[in-house]
Amino acid sequence: MQRALKRLDSVHQKLISEISPLQPDIYSKRPAEGEWSVAEIVQHLCLVEGRVTKELEAAIAREPRRVGFFRRLIPTSIVSLRLIRVKAPKAMNPLDSPQRDQAIENFDRTRSNLKTLCAAHNEERFRNIVFKHPFLGEIDGVKTISFIGYHELRHYKQIREVLRKLGSEQ
Repeated sequence: MQRALKRLDSVHQKLISEISPLQPDIYSKRPAEGEWSVAEIVQHLCLVEGRVTKELEAAIAREPRRVGFFRRLIPTSIVSLRLIRVKAPKAMNPLDSPQRDQAIENFDRTRSNLKTLCAAHNEERFRNIVFKHPFLGEIDGVKTISFIGYHELRHYKQIREVLRKLGSEQ
């Protein structure tokens, strides 16, 4: 789990470094019809991580349960690949994204909540949690933490693509 947490920190720092210097018009501009702006991507990340943290908290409150053997073999790193476009669940679609500084504050708070939860329980407890991911199926709590890092990496790449399309790459 420590490796997954280090990845969370690393990717998060890269993403924040990428978006912090953006001007408000670039931050909130969509590169094309039907594509998300950087602001919408950041809000989506915050929504997903907040929901996952709440679901992990609920799973910890339940009796321990292990994911089946074959389910444990699913590599969460596939989430970071941008070869396949995946439509976000409706509840995770961004609406009325906040300004950049507020969005970063919200995202940092959400990350802090997740890390506090991780610090309060050991890795073995997270191995005995079942999280139902809409695309990966049932994964354990450690893989769920790993998923969050790879999900953020996926969207970091998306942000870089958006900035290239807008001609505003840092």
